[in-house]
Amino acid sequence: YLENFVQSIFDSLSSTVPDFANATLVLGGDGRFYNEQAIHIILKMAEANGFGRIIVGQHGLLSTPAVSHLIRLNRAAGGIILSASHNPGGPEADFGIKFNTHNGSPATEGLMDAVYQRTKTITEYHILEAPSLNLNQTGSVNLGEMEVDVINSVDDYCDLMETLFDFDHIQDWMHSTAFRFHFDAMNAVTGPYARAIFQQRLGAPDDCVIRSQPLPDFGGGHPDPNIAHAPRLVGLTHGENAADFGAASDGDGDRNIILGKNFYLTPSDSLAVLAANAKLTPGYRDGLVGVARSMPTSRAADRVADRLGIASFETPTGWKFFGNLLDAGRVTLCGEESFGTSSDHVREKDGLWAILFWLNILAVR
Repeated sequence: YLENFVQSIFDSLSSTVPDFANATLVLGGDGRFYNEQAIHIILKMAEANGFGRIIVGQHGLLSTPAVSHLIRLNRAAGGIILSASHNPGGPEADFGIKFNTHNGSPATEGLMDAVYQRTKTITEYHILEAPSLNLNQTGSVNLGEMEVDVINSVDDYCDLMETLFDFDHIQDWMHSTAFRFHFDAMNAVTGPYARAIFQQRLGAPDDCVIRSQPLPDFGGGHPDPNIAHAPRLVGLTHGENAADFGAASDGDGDRNIILGKNFYLTPSDSLAVLAANAKLTPGYRDGLVGVARSMPTSRAADRVADRLGIASFETPTGWKFFGNLLDAGRVTLCGEESFGTSSDHVREKDGLWAILFWLNILAVR
């Protein structure tokens, strides 16, 4: 199934990416069961189909927003993400694959329909017969005629976050106020990102990140950031000795949940609060051009937009529709009811971005 689907993607790309030899692809996944095996297969198929370069995350790990950023940063032709988002992983659980286009956004309906049509007629796939590469070491290596750059999975993404938020202010504020917070990585892909940002760059205590090790079955848990699947985080933010702030992200790092002390924040209200306070952060101090929300998301963000004198949009459910508005320069922030929030810094929802946004606002206010 994987080989046929990947070949169908490559066949469908030939009309929009005519020169594979000079094209770059980004490849990574959330670490669930079969992630690394699938990456080795895709690498060998990409070489056999004539691609010139692949950027792959160390250990095969890349969060979905990190892939979107890397596509844009490297002007890649697109990226393949191995994830089933917030669904369980393991030999008897879920696996997924999706393609993001050159702007970092999920593939258009037209492209995915072309892929689907191709899956109904495909008769062969192309794959290189060669030993698998070592994905544990960063560096550039050759696989056949193709260059493979194994990169640190978190560095480029963390650097991007530092351009958007005031890390020094957040760090000073957390230390001066003894602010207590916890992030639940749910044994999914955001563990390494959270350790790099919260512990190494912001100097938070080692115990602030829980379930930080990515595991093929997510530790037997359900990597969905809601109160039903994060009981330890809920316990840490409730009761007499509750932490001040709690947050979590999902399997591939694109969703988020925000918890206050004995308090749960809805995704709809989170989008509205971020929009109302965006100017307090370095990346958005010049203001927003507009805000977009999915149809099931509450109209709180619309009211903020009206007060700010900026445009507001309602879209069908699906992040690709936000991508159209972002590419057209019509909106800066966007969000949906299913725990997804983001901005024009990438073309995907972004869980850690939303959490850092909240921390920056709290530090200022």
